[in-house]
Amino acid sequence: MKVFCLGGAGNICREAVLDLVMHSDFEQITIGDFNEEEGRKVVEWLNDPRVDFIPVNVRDHADTVQKMRGYDIVMDGTTITLNGLSTAAIAEAGCHGINLNGFGEENASDAIFRDHGKTCLPGFGMTPGLTQMMAMHAANQLDEVDEVRVSHGSFRPIAFSKSITETTTYEYDPDLPGRVVYENGSFIQVPPFARPREIKLPEPYGKTIQYIIPHAETKTLAQALSPKGVKLIEVRGTWPKQNMELVKALYDYGFLRNDPITVGETKVGILDCISQYLYNSREGKETDLYGYSLHVEVTGTKDGRKVGHILYHTHPASDGSVADWAGLRAYTRNVGIPLAIATEQIAKGNVKAIGVITPEEAFDPAVIFHELAKRQIYIHGEKIELT
Repeated sequence: MKVFCLGGAGNICREAVLDLVMHSDFEQITIGDFNEEEGRKVVEWLNDPRVDFIPVNVRDHADTVQKMRGYDIVMDGTTITLNGLSTAAIAEAGCHGINLNGFGEENASDAIFRDHGKTCLPGFGMTPGLTQMMAMHAANQLDEVDEVRVSHGSFRPIAFSKSITETTTYEYDPDLPGRVVYENGSFIQVPPFARPREIKLPEPYGKTIQYIIPHAETKTLAQALSPKGVKLIEVRGTWPKQNMELVKALYDYGFLRNDPITVGETKVGILDCISQYLYNSREGKETDLYGYSLHVEVTGTKDGRKVGHILYHTHPASDGSVADWAGLRAYTRNVGIPLAIATEQIAKGNVKAIGVITPEEAFDPAVIFHELAKRQIYIHGEKIELT
């Protein structure tokens, strides 16, 4: 098997590549990235004869397609705004595909994947991805599902990479159409910072106030749980407190509209200026607490009784007590490892559905949980009786 790791030099995707080196059966693992210097550094860091590097510019469609041909799967670590381009190239190259984001641009390539008998799985990291596995694990224990509340705390600097900076501003864009909740059969648009809810995460994270975010789980879970009569699906998220305070202030003062301003003789979006500052500042690249925390609550009925299931996950601490999990890597490994696990499952033929599919269609949650446990990422659950 051969895997093409598009954007593999990035902070998150390189952790997925490392996991493939450590755990997978791939015979060739190619890092394809626009940043040749960083890509070759990653090859040197991994120090494995199966790993090589190819420079690639996903905006050059024909060249990208030619370089991908012959690989079993493309593990796509590119940014949200590039996923439409990258997925189109993967589809034409005749490879399976998977990425981290799943914001919908991939759907345009569905027919091509189907023509080639290939699978494309958009959005499989911690969230979206593992969150759907947790929700389905709980829902599978219920006869009917009433409410699903997916929450996560993403504890990382606001701008440790350009793609993360883009994600931050994208999710709170006031005009973004995909920020929805699912209620009684309809998707309802909500503004940024809608429906605040206190979520208690395991230590060291504790209580957090979380808001509705535009994530794929809202729509994919609505589809998957329709037969069980689901009535409400809400997806929330938060970042470190200082990040949330900054984004809220930018929203309140209109900066998130990215209105154009003129600096000297140059016209530029005001938010683009702020993003560039954050990416190049100490404040944008540091935070006090690193890691990831998922919390999924599913309520419904079992044998005529109202019950609920709460699932959450834990991982090694970021304090350096566990090798390879110190600092920022407690965040990036959490995101990259599920991507790597799903990549190998697809490449091995363990996913039968073709075309652009959802995580719920792809995997048995128990398989994913088992693989994560091998990497010291554990899923915990508790059942509660409701009155």
